Amino acid sequence: MQSVSLALPFLVALIAVALLFDFLNGLHDAANSIATIVSTRVLKPVYAVFWAAFFNFIAFLFFGLHVAETLGTGIIDPNLVDPRVIFGALTGAIAWNVLTWLTGIPSSSSHALIGGLVGAGIAKAGLVAVVWGGLGKAAAAIVLSPLVGFVLALLLTLVVSWLFVRATPYAVDSTFRTLQFVSASMYSLGHGGNDAQKTMGIIAVLLYSQGYMEGGFHVPFWIVIACQTAMALGTLCGGWRIVKTMGSKITRLTPVQGFCAETGGAITLFVATFMGVPVSTTHTITGAIIGVGAARRASAVRWKVANGIVVAWVITIPAAAFIAAFAYLVVGLFV
Repeated sequence: MQSVSLALPFLVALIAVALLFDFLNGLHDAANSIATIVSTRVLKPVYAVFWAAFFNFIAFLFFGLHVAETLGTGIIDPNLVDPRVIFGALTGAIAWNVLTWLTGIPSSSSHALIGGLVGAGIAKAGLVAVVWGGLGKAAAAIVLSPLVGFVLALLLTLVVSWLFVRATPYAVDSTFRTLQFVSASMYSLGHGGNDAQKTMGIIAVLLYSQGYMEGGFHVPFWIVIACQTAMALGTLCGGWRIVKTMGSKITRLTPVQGFCAETGGAITLFVATFMGVPVSTTHTITGAIIGVGAARRASAVRWKVANGIVVAWVITIPAAAFIAAFAYLVVGLFV
């Protein structure tokens, strides 16, 4: 017990770093929730971030904690987790998030964190540290989440176009400006429900590994509230560089398209969260936005921008893993 108490200040500092990551996640991924509703001018940016932050915060009321359990025990062996591994994982994820935020690239905070865990785990124990089934599920989501978002948004656009074929442009625009409040709320719920749980899993497995959790692995309520609050505060600060990329550089959006993109993305996130799959909200909404653009015509999508985003997706896990492994090794020189 003495060794545990000696580690307490370091554990508190690590929990603070984890919450910082959650804050940066909200900051980095604010665009996922508000890009479409801002680019269609349904809401001004300042109101949109408050709207998204509110639904980010209350997401824990609607979803279980399956994603937190996956991140806590399903990416690397929880028996190998220690404060040094968590520090390396968070350093890798935060460094990659800050780099992509500064450059305006909508990369995945989720996969940066997964890459960080894998990198730090391998640096400690080699490939045996990885839970390959859980990592495979996360890797499959890299492909499936944007693909599902693309297909759902494309189908929704076609269905809506058929249903409103006889309506006047003014009536359609007015209707979907109102409906975008609903779709943006749904997407913000999905974002808060899936993304905040990843940090919950990190903090919970850290406490579990250090003997601070009785009754087996679980996520205490105070961790839930702390993570949802950190993400909501990050969302309030916005991420305007990425809003510009998501909301206008990929394709120009109308309220109808914004509604279809947000709804298709939200459905994808709801299903993934209930299944406990840690998907990327960035991947999902980007796929959905490309879907509504392609429904209009293929040339409506700026494929060069989309290709650049895909490249960032591909390198996120290995890049974050490399930084995390380096941080793990450096800390070992001083601890």
